[in-house]
Amino acid sequence: VQLQASGGGLVQPGGSLKLSCTVSRSMDTYAISWFRQAPGKEREGIACINNKDDSIDVADSVRDRFTISRDNAKNTVYLQMSSQKPEDTAVYYCAARVGKCSNWYWNYDLWGQGTLVTVSS
Repeated sequence: VQLQASGGGLVQPGGSLKLSCTVSRSMDTYAISWFRQAPGKEREGIACINNKDDSIDVADSVRDRFTISRDNAKNTVYLQMSSQKPEDTAVYYCAARVGKCSNWYWNYDLWGQGTLVTVSS
């Protein structure tokens, strides 16, 4: 199984960006998460969507600005980011695990390559 993250780029503060994570096969058995890692910081869980009921879990730090969704027909999970701040600058990774969402990156064994998001004027 391969994950392909895309959609990163340069965005101005207050702007919006939508990331995509495309999975090479059916996502039926996987929970899909987005993590981010800024320079010098630990990888941080941002949002996760479960496979069974599409329930989501979004980090407190971004809950009012980011949302996660999935399109099973396209094997794709999206991270919609709005009202972006300079502190959102990071490499964003998508990851998959069999079972339910987990906030901890060490519980995931399938990772995309990462896409860089830079929030700057």
